[in-house]
Amino acid sequence: MACSCSTGCSSEASTNPTLLDPRWRRALWIALILNAAMFGVELVAGLQAGSVSLLADAVDFAGDAANYGLSLAVFGMAMVWRSRAAWIKGATMFTYGVFVLARAGWTLHAGSVPEPLTMGVVGFVALLVNAGVAVLLYRFRSGDANMRSVWLCSRNDALSNLAVMGAALGVFGTGSAWPDLGVAAVMAALAISAGISVLRQARGELAGLPARAQGHVH
Repeated sequence: MACSCSTGCSSEASTNPTLLDPRWRRALWIALILNAAMFGVELVAGLQAGSVSLLADAVDFAGDAANYGLSLAVFGMAMVWRSRAAWIKGATMFTYGVFVLARAGWTLHAGSVPEPLTMGVVGFVALLVNAGVAVLLYRFRSGDANMRSVWLCSRNDALSNLAVMGAALGVFGTGSAWPDLGVAAVMAALAISAGISVLRQARGELAGLPARAQGHVH
């Protein structure tokens, strides 16, 4: 529901004019397209290479694409809707982290070893994409919980790609899956930490809104 109140929209726009900046919407569209494309690339590469870190990163790209789409859907809406969207994204990041831990445990049980060359090449391409998106969104990192969650996603993704490349070297040097599993654990920790941070900020923003703004009083 678009913001139609005379006080909520005007006050939010005046205190945070970035929300109405067309550059924010354009940046989200670019991030959405790039993340959707990389999801397909890493999904195929992860399956071919048998790499849990690449598969986990592919899921991350898919989640980010959905998050950017959600941010676009609430663009220009009231604070309550943006904070609710941020809460959903925070929960998604947290769930993703738990998924990665479960996938790593399954791979450990199976005892398979990934193919390091594919891991390294695809990890480098993913790093270029995520670094570009992070730079694109850097100016919006200090906004509300919705904006902060988008920035945190891009930052964590770039760090994860560096870890994937390091894991590829580790797998190549040791012939073991442990470097791949170690990276998966790091990615899970980043996702869980970022998810908790966004959930707390979104909850704080919702708690600070009057009951009428939250839809409890009509």
